[in-house]
Amino acid sequence: MAASLQRIGTVICRTFPVILQRNLQRQRIRDWKITLSAAPVLRVNFCSSSAESTDSAESTDSAETLSRYADRPWEYLESEEYIERYGSKPVWSNYRRNHKGGVPPQKTRKTCIRGDKICANACPICRDPNVIIHYKNVNLLQQFISPQTGMVYDPTRTGVCIKQQKLLNKAIDTARDHGLLSVQLPHVDYSKEDYSNTHGAVAPTPAPFSFSSGELWYSWYGGIKPDERELARVKRIYKDYLKPDV
Repeated sequence: MAASLQRIGTVICRTFPVILQRNLQRQRIRDWKITLSAAPVLRVNFCSSSAESTDSAESTDSAETLSRYADRPWEYLESEEYIERYGSKPVWSNYRRNHKGGVPPQKTRKTCIRGDKICANACPICRDPNVIIHYKNVNLLQQFISPQTGMVYDPTRTGVCIKQQKLLNKAIDTARDHGLLSVQLPHVDYSKEDYSNTHGAVAPTPAPFSFSSGELWYSWYGGIKPDERELARVKRIYKDYLKPDV
């Protein structure tokens, strides 16, 4: 009996530290998980707040920029920002579209902006939000017109997408209608004989004269004799409408 009690006591003394150590480890693991679960929340909140602040700052800057040039887009071409970026060259001079192989595509893309997404390597107008097409923005429109011929450059030369090219053509036509852009008309040599009324084909109509019944207005009309077969065929077709000969 005493031996059995002694054995039970030794077993309890040996197992109690192990149980205590396991409980301590479990408690440490719980505390560690709690700290891990709380730490990302703080970090995310901090990052999100900083991101929100940066986004709000960028949005305010972009809003200020857009509001500055939206009503008067021609002022951007005279600003220091434009001169620093483009200099005295057109907006499309240093543009090159990315494409596979050495042969460029025969047509430009339909549009560079789809919804809120802008494609990579956008066209010269879509890549710069300050470049706004307007019929009063004459300095911008002149960059897309040939000074020798007065014709609008093809989009394959300037790299402008088809959507912006249509807006360019419309703005150029409107500016020409308002007299803001000059229109170069080709010189055509013509002969005065083509527009004169002295030759016989365009002779003036003679004045009416008094004539008796039976006379023809034109004297040469009486010498025309109709074909008998054709005359008989016409009479046969319209016999119900012709008056009988008296």
